[in-house]
Amino acid sequence: MTTSGDLVISRLRIGNHERTFTLHNPRRAGDGQLPLVIVLHGHSPDASGATMRAWTSFDENADEWGIAVAYPDGYRGGWADGRGVTAAEADGVDDIAFLCTLIDWSAERHGTRADHTIIAGVSNGAFMAHRLALQASERIAAFAAVAGALPDALREVQPTHAVSALLINGTADPLVVLGGGYSRHRGPNGELRGRILSQHDTTEHWRALNRCGSGPDFETVEETPSSPDRPGWLGLTRRIVTGGVGGTKVETLTVHGGGHTWPGSVAVSDPQAVAAIGLTAQNLDAAAEIVRFASPLLDAPARRR
Repeated sequence: MTTSGDLVISRLRIGNHERTFTLHNPRRAGDGQLPLVIVLHGHSPDASGATMRAWTSFDENADEWGIAVAYPDGYRGGWADGRGVTAAEADGVDDIAFLCTLIDWSAERHGTRADHTIIAGVSNGAFMAHRLALQASERIAAFAAVAGALPDALREVQPTHAVSALLINGTADPLVVLGGGYSRHRGPNGELRGRILSQHDTTEHWRALNRCGSGPDFETVEETPSSPDRPGWLGLTRRIVTGGVGGTKVETLTVHGGGHTWPGSVAVSDPQAVAAIGLTAQNLDAAAEIVRFASPLLDAPARRR
């Protein structure tokens, strides 16, 4: 383990694999009240926790928001997210065990609350956030999936606890479309693999799991128009369904014209990159949205379903 200022760089042995992560050490360590936010990167050969530290504002605002932040590194640049398309799944990597052990490690070493963890992920990390919220629901108070939806293979998993869901997707995402679809990674014979649900079906799935209400009394809708005169100022539609077990809720945040990106990160300017992944919203900080969404849930009553 290496400590440098507010950062702790450490590793954990999970089965046959040594896994690494970086923790932004909370200033109020040991009081047993700080939530832990785990931030999961997307799938790429060179992706790591450092990618998300650079992309997001969690680090710079951690003390103001009163959170500890962990940035784990995936296996060969990815996560075993349940779709069956990554090297992590092909090699039998247990990312549920890794992330749960990380939660316990942080609670023991730094006093974070092990049963009220917040998960935030993008792309492959977003799919993994869904999986962790389903299979380790007793530890997760809320999760945010950015540019990702629920893997179809996880549809039958029944969590033991309700978990609030924040779902952020762009209407112009070329890789994870709002209507659902399949992974880009085909099978050995070119067959489609890794089906994911649509944004609508993902929302409805979590609404049902959390036993949220339905109808006009349980849903609010907020619209933010785009601004053609301000680059990166994209239109937003926010839909919130409340009334779930233990105060849980499901919120969808649709970024009109947004791509396969993390809102609030530095916008790509290279035309080829823009063509490949789409636009990045600059009028929305996804990290701030996630903390805003999760904060009221941290002192909520029991979430057992």
